[in-house]
Amino acid sequence: MENFSQYVGEVKGILDQLPMERVRRICDVLYRAYENQRTIFVFGNGGSAALASHLACDLGKGTHAPCPKGLDMRSVPKVKVFSMTDNVPMITAWANDAAYEDIFVEQMDNFIERGDVAFGISGSGNSPNVLKALQLARQRGAVTVGLTGFQGGKMKDLLDYGIVVPSNSMQQIEDVHLILAHLVFLNIRDRVQALGVTVGKN
Repeated sequence: MENFSQYVGEVKGILDQLPMERVRRICDVLYRAYENQRTIFVFGNGGSAALASHLACDLGKGTHAPCPKGLDMRSVPKVKVFSMTDNVPMITAWANDAAYEDIFVEQMDNFIERGDVAFGISGSGNSPNVLKALQLARQRGAVTVGLTGFQGGKMKDLLDYGIVVPSNSMQQIEDVHLILAHLVFLNIRDRVQALGVTVGKN
């Protein structure tokens, strides 16, 4: 791929088409889960697995630190978020002893409850392990949220709140998924930090 300008231009065009109202709804869902002390489960494969880890780190740590100077966050609860892509022994155990499509659903089965959020990420929208986890989440009364691409795949019909990136390029879909994840994180961070105590002022 030699035409860098074309690639960047195409990503810009995708960003211009994003449904920002849906991004806001996803932010509202996650913040409502936070207010109710519910857990957010994030999962995906490959690049989407890396993004699941990244988003969980942002939400779990980045909402509290670093924070603006003079803001005390010690009394503010942290976001309960769990990336199901990070426990390699658990993932390989389920993949080896059961099936790869069970690596998320079996981890989730131990914990997920009504009111929690299952946040699936899949460029194609057809990853069997992501679909299976979302199906369980629905059965348990959790809210299903997701990022996908192409035409949304089978995943689209399992989401209460989702965004389908309008592209047929996996790389551009993943580019935009990262931007969406950062938009969500920054919105939640600002809301959580608004609960902090301002110190050092008379």
